[in-house]
Amino acid sequence: MELLTANGIDYLFRWGHVLAGITWIGLLYYFNFVQTEYFKEAEDAHRSGAIQKLVPRALWWFRWGAMLTFLSGLVLLYNRHAGLTLDITIGALLGTVMFLNVWLIIWPNQKIVIASAQQVAGGGEALPEAAGAAPKAALASRTNTMFSVPMLYFMGSSAHLPTGFLSDSTMVGVGIAAVIVLALEGNGVLGKQGPLTSVGGVIACGFVLTAVLYGALAFL
Repeated sequence: MELLTANGIDYLFRWGHVLAGITWIGLLYYFNFVQTEYFKEAEDAHRSGAIQKLVPRALWWFRWGAMLTFLSGLVLLYNRHAGLTLDITIGALLGTVMFLNVWLIIWPNQKIVIASAQQVAGGGEALPEAAGAAPKAALASRTNTMFSVPMLYFMGSSAHLPTGFLSDSTMVGVGIAAVIVLALEGNGVLGKQGPLTSVGGVIACGFVLTAVLYGALAFL
């Protein structure tokens, strides 16, 4: 049976990687393009109810989708370590940073926001740290949304339109692309939303970043 061969098992991991990735990125877009915009207009009671009952469910699928995407991606990278393209290298870097943002920034801070809403609903006072936790989670989520645009491009182009393979002559472009990604991640941890505040802004930044990273890989 072809499915039980090495190629078949590799494909099963690729299938799982795509399914988990759809779950993860789909919910990322839901949070940023739908839920965040709704919360800006919702009444306090409706917002509180959603934070207590809807958001935890969505975050469960969100964070575990990210985990399965990351782990299955590691397996796929291991199977192809001898022929890594420039595209998959940067795509994997973006995906890894996004995964870390989910588990180290977004989820820990969202737990505080949820706990605070539950405490207020029970007649208590809001947790004082919730006021700072919400913006931290929002900035990391906006950063992930921006990163998702080039990440998805390079994941696809690696198989269908690669810019080249890793070698000594291509490391300058890879290094510059990596520095750009890490600098933007630094802003996502310690900076401000800036143009990422609006839906249109985060989408535009995603496409601009894709073009900049592509230029670094293709021409440097």
